[in-house]
Amino acid sequence: MRQLISSGSRFETEMAYSRAVVQGPWCFVSGTTGFDYAAMTIVDDVAGQAEQTFKNIEAALGKAGFSLKDVVRVHYLLPKASDFEATWPVLKKYLGDVRPAATMFVAELADPRMKIEIEVTALKA
Repeated sequence: MRQLISSGSRFETEMAYSRAVVQGPWCFVSGTTGFDYAAMTIVDDVAGQAEQTFKNIEAALGKAGFSLKDVVRVHYLLPKASDFEATWPVLKKYLGDVRPAATMFVAELADPRMKIEIEVTALKA
């Protein structure tokens, strides 16, 4: 059975997507950024954005009955490759014990304030 998860972000309604989709034992979390969706604010530094992004991802996974421990794949998207290393302590904090398959892409993001976007796939074993 398919389950759609929303964070309440206006982006989901305006762009017709779900924060996450659960299909069977899988949970696919859309590209998520560092916006604090309750206040619709975003900090300026990439590490701070990565921290909020993981909080947003954790919330989506939790609504779906998953956790970060279930993450098997992660994609990082950054407009500037040189910013990636500044996020490593945050990545280690949230995924250090999980160690999912990972790929980092350099890509322009939808809003120039965004410095990182993270997408994860989780599997319930």
